[in-house]
Amino acid sequence: MTNPANKTVLITGAGGGFGQQLVRQFRATGAKLILTDVTDSALQDVISAAGDHLVASVAADLASEEGCDSVAATCKDHGVIPDILVNNAGVGFSGRLDKVPRDKWESLMQLNLLAPMRLCNAFLPEMIERGSGHILNVSSLAGWVGSRGMSAYCASKFGLRGFGIALAADLDRTGVQVTNIYPCFSQTPILDSPQYGEEKPRSVPANLISDPADVVARMIDGVRRNRLHVFPDKHARRIHYVTRFAPWLLPILDRRLQAQATKAGSTSSA
Repeated sequence: MTNPANKTVLITGAGGGFGQQLVRQFRATGAKLILTDVTDSALQDVISAAGDHLVASVAADLASEEGCDSVAATCKDHGVIPDILVNNAGVGFSGRLDKVPRDKWESLMQLNLLAPMRLCNAFLPEMIERGSGHILNVSSLAGWVGSRGMSAYCASKFGLRGFGIALAADLDRTGVQVTNIYPCFSQTPILDSPQYGEEKPRSVPANLISDPADVVARMIDGVRRNRLHVFPDKHARRIHYVTRFAPWLLPILDRRLQAQATKAGSTSSA
């Protein structure tokens, strides 16, 4: 088991919907916190929430190699190698790939997939030498199911899932653990992400949206139990079972979801 108490936890995307809950709930376990997000303003509230559990904070654009290096340098300056690395930072949008500006989907891939890989590359050698550590990757149900209008996002989350699975195999018997988390829709700012080339606005139906506090509680429980795969809400668990046992249902369910999303978008914009 991985007990977060008195452990140093590095949380990326700390100012976001999951990030704010990660800060509060890891603090409640007695963990010490290193926080990063893209701007100082995004970090203000969570720095206050961290209180005397804060070890350091750094504003850094993790979509760039320089931003990842800056986070690693901050940890080095404080003489700390994280006990738990939470790869939470991410962005999203919807739209057919040819309708999305190239710089947008390239930046998404940098942040959602390459940033976790770069940070793992920075910290793993000393975690392995120490004989302990935990990597928590916030993937998505979109890492299991390809959905219309989400090709870039799904590519990043499929990639993060595969990275976590392979990394866990590489780290077998080193004392370093990996947990991948696959939430469905949750009440975070990513629900308001840009939509490119959509003739009609789309919104996620309210009955599919989970509470970030519940999702993060299951994340931390998964870390405690050293679980490789965590499906933190009922919709994620149900769709995962479908992918395993009735994959032929997925296109039908996706069409229904698209219809519900379009209806919800029309209602919200009326």
